[in-house]
Amino acid sequence: MNMFGRTSALRRPRFSTLSWQIIYFNAAALAILIVGTLLVQNSRVGLVDERLAGIRQEALIVAGTLAEYSTDEKNRSIDDSTAEPLLRQLIAPTPLRARVYDPAGQLAIDTRDLLARDIVETRELPPLDAWSRFKGWVARMYDGMMGVRPFSRLAPYFEAGNDGRVYSEVNKALNGDTGEAERVDDQNKLVLSVAVPVQRFRTIYGVLMLSTEGGDIDNILREERASLIGIALVALAVMIVSSLYLSGTIAEPVRQLAAAADRVRSMRAGRESIPQFESRGDEIADLALSLSTMTQALYDRIDAIESFAADVAHELKNPLTSLKSAVEMLARARDDDARMRLTAIVKNDVRRIDRLITDISDASRLDAELSREANEPVDLALLLETIVEVYRLTALPRDIQIALGDMPADLIVLGRDERLGQIFRNLIDNALSFTPDSGTVSISAEIDGNMVRVAVEDQGPGIPPDNLETIFDRFYTERPPEHGFGKNSGLGLSIARQIADGINGRIRAENRTGVSGDITGARFVVELPLARSA
Repeated sequence: MNMFGRTSALRRPRFSTLSWQIIYFNAAALAILIVGTLLVQNSRVGLVDERLAGIRQEALIVAGTLAEYSTDEKNRSIDDSTAEPLLRQLIAPTPLRARVYDPAGQLAIDTRDLLARDIVETRELPPLDAWSRFKGWVARMYDGMMGVRPFSRLAPYFEAGNDGRVYSEVNKALNGDTGEAERVDDQNKLVLSVAVPVQRFRTIYGVLMLSTEGGDIDNILREERASLIGIALVALAVMIVSSLYLSGTIAEPVRQLAAAADRVRSMRAGRESIPQFESRGDEIADLALSLSTMTQALYDRIDAIESFAADVAHELKNPLTSLKSAVEMLARARDDDARMRLTAIVKNDVRRIDRLITDISDASRLDAELSREANEPVDLALLLETIVEVYRLTALPRDIQIALGDMPADLIVLGRDERLGQIFRNLIDNALSFTPDSGTVSISAEIDGNMVRVAVEDQGPGIPPDNLETIFDRFYTERPPEHGFGKNSGLGLSIARQIADGINGRIRAENRTGVSGDITGARFVVELPLARSA
């Protein structure tokens, strides 16, 4: 299985992984918020303590009132006829139950016998069927998890009848202290009770015990938890909607881009375009634009490779055809002169093919090498001086001279000295081939803003206006007859432009004109960014 077949078999799920991650992280954040709220607002202990404090305060007030208005100092007891109406008025507005015990711990007054609300007592019967028992079990589990009813066991509550001394808080109050207790009735409902002594001047006339009715604390907690759950459900709905929205605005465009990239890679449906999201104006749009630009660059590279391959085939075909004809004629040649001429043609074609293969190999490696090489500061003035000095030390053809103008200071560019040198050597070689005998090739440089401009000028016939861009095409060559046929591959200017483009520079060609407007030669201008601007 090839690479394309293997990767195309990897099917993405309909609901993307990124979408699930958005939902997971949003859900985790919501869960942490809810759990944290439950922990922070787990007010059972705080509510119980607060409730006990309120009951204690109320018990002290009622006990003080009874001690002031209902005590019989002579018998050291509480006057029931006076205490009952007081209790009725003081306890009726509250959900509490009040019991008064005498100094011996016997029940004297119970508000269940005084208040109309307590005449009828309702109690839940235990569930009989399995479904009701299951619902009760679920309710208890819910209460336990939500903190309404703790899983830990509390002391059971029971009705003591007339003997109040079975309650520890009553015994404590009979000794002059305040007693408190937490108990659970037979229906697993919390009952709080507080007992305080009814006393005046250190004399205890009885005990007042206030207790809650089973379930009032539980109901408050259930209401709080129900409100919290309602808010959590709303937050959950908002989380799901926001996750789906984020999935649609982030994950789905990324999914579309990935699918388009797969189609570009497989290239089964021709040249696929990358979807654009210009209206978004965010990072997704930037990603789409970058992918589109990269894809276009890939297509351009493919076109360049296809064109290069076609040009190579065409350029190699000509010398091969000539070589084939010369070899066939060589077999039929009848005299030595003809064989010598044909042998010279064969040797020339072989050299031409060898030169073409060498130049083609250099051009094909150049792009990859430019992408791998790291640019570094290069002193362009020193580089040009060195190149010109090397040319002067060699025997220049036809007494041609190379003139190097004054170089500006701080002529530093980013690149590779060998590649920059290749640009100027190709341009100088091109200028030498067109410059007449005893002519001059001039090289000058100047700084224009953040760019350095280097000009290589010859004194040749110039360039036809229609060919100012064509001369940079691969394998394009048009040389003077005296330069010799087949001595140039037509890749020099193309390679020079390729190197300049690779370091964010550019090359252009133009004609030099005299005072009368006549063409006096060609000028090649190389523009490169200065290192300080880069």
